[in-house]
Amino acid sequence: MTSTVILTVVGSDRPGLVETLADAVLAAGGNWLESHLSHLAGRFVGAVLVEVPATALDGLRQRLQQADSAGLTVTLVEAGPTPESVATPIQLDLVGQDRPGIVREVTRVLAGLGVNIESFTTELAHGAWSGERLFRARAALLIPDSLKLDQLQAALEDLSGEIMVDIRLGVPDRRG
Repeated sequence: MTSTVILTVVGSDRPGLVETLADAVLAAGGNWLESHLSHLAGRFVGAVLVEVPATALDGLRQRLQQADSAGLTVTLVEAGPTPESVATPIQLDLVGQDRPGIVREVTRVLAGLGVNIESFTTELAHGAWSGERLFRARAALLIPDSLKLDQLQAALEDLSGEIMVDIRLGVPDRRG
């Protein structure tokens, strides 16, 4: 019998951190299934989905404590069941002038329409012509079958005249 667990990771960014995690997983007899790892504000942060024999969970915890002593804070949480979805996957690409509250505004609209966010990546960039800070977001969404794409488009465009929205139907880009 196997257990599926999620490892959340934070540490000072330096070479070898992913190897430290991979070593701990392999030494416990685990299999690295999926991960989202990145450099964020001088830190290495992420989440890793791991499958490990149920009898090896304690061993994995011990190995992760050793990684913790190497400057990597790792938390282990058992994964929950994956619910069946009756929603349509779409990808949302959004660009607008940066301002405080933009993430709250966008996510409030999505939640109000019953849209589930599967992944959400944001960044700041400088506009090519103006040099102003631009907020860019890419999200993999699950929209309820009762919601029409033009309704979602209109709701997002109602946020502000300065937000440009590009929505594409299809399988979300899992690379972020």
